[in-house]
Amino acid sequence: MGHLLEVKNLSAVIEKGKSCINVLDDISFTVNEGEIVGLAGESGSGKTMTALSISKLLPDCASISGGEIIYNGKLITNYNESNMRPLRGKEIAIVFQETKQALNPLLKVGKQIIETLEAGIADKKQAREQNKNTALDMLRMLDFDEPEKIFNAYPHQLSGGMCQRVMTAIAAVRRPRLLLADEPSSSLDKESQTKILELLSRMNCDHGMSALIISHNLSIIMKYCSRFLVMYAGKIIEEGKASALLSPLHPYTKALSLAIPDKSKRGKKLENVAGKAPSVEDTFSGCSFAPRCKKAQSICFTSFPQKTTTEGHSVFCYFPKEGATK
Repeated sequence: MGHLLEVKNLSAVIEKGKSCINVLDDISFTVNEGEIVGLAGESGSGKTMTALSISKLLPDCASISGGEIIYNGKLITNYNESNMRPLRGKEIAIVFQETKQALNPLLKVGKQIIETLEAGIADKKQAREQNKNTALDMLRMLDFDEPEKIFNAYPHQLSGGMCQRVMTAIAAVRRPRLLLADEPSSSLDKESQTKILELLSRMNCDHGMSALIISHNLSIIMKYCSRFLVMYAGKIIEEGKASALLSPLHPYTKALSLAIPDKSKRGKKLENVAGKAPSVEDTFSGCSFAPRCKKAQSICFTSFPQKTTTEGHSVFCYFPKEGATK
């Protein structure tokens, strides 16, 4: 199974006045053909910026400052809009976290799904009926009880969960080879979460679609992903098989795992990560998690640790064994 996506030493910055703020700091990872990978971390850790960098949809104030993005064997780091347009939708698709900003409030849902199908087609009228049926089929796959009614609705007539499912339909309708799902289940009820994630899982099984699922919810990553990545302050600090989340090596990953709700914890106070997540404007000489880490020692504040890998489980930590769940 080869790499569909390779991210090598990728860095990105946001311009603020005359200065540049690092938001991604030398990150590297892969997504294989037909694989679902989970990317976890608190808000502000760099997860969304990673997805926007891969899809070349960074805001005007942000830019890639170093590293490489290789998709299907081709270096796309410096692709411009005209280079990326043929790839978007058919090859690489993204489910945005903010549906209110991503959906056009002036267009009916069906029209917005069909627009994705019409991209690159010369004779749009001839394919219109077929495209409508394809759009309705996708809405059915997302378990809408009345797909025709949803097709003819405007976004403001739908709930937040419904809009998120519509966004997923728009991203998945052309069966892309790589889907970037930015918090596809955030702020949704359990039913909507399940419908979206089950669709992604089904498309992975039926069509071999690869996916990068971005989530702060480790339980989702354990259930739907084969591998995980954990980000903190713009760096990837741990990665491995999803099952390894039950025995994390980094203290930060351990803290996240202990905060997962579980039946065995009913009536008990959930753990939380002590301290405050760093701002993107904060700079560190050593490990960015050290100010919040109970096990930090002097070396943790002076230099960032090298990667340690054991049986495919990698961590950037001077004292990884101390961070494991007992």
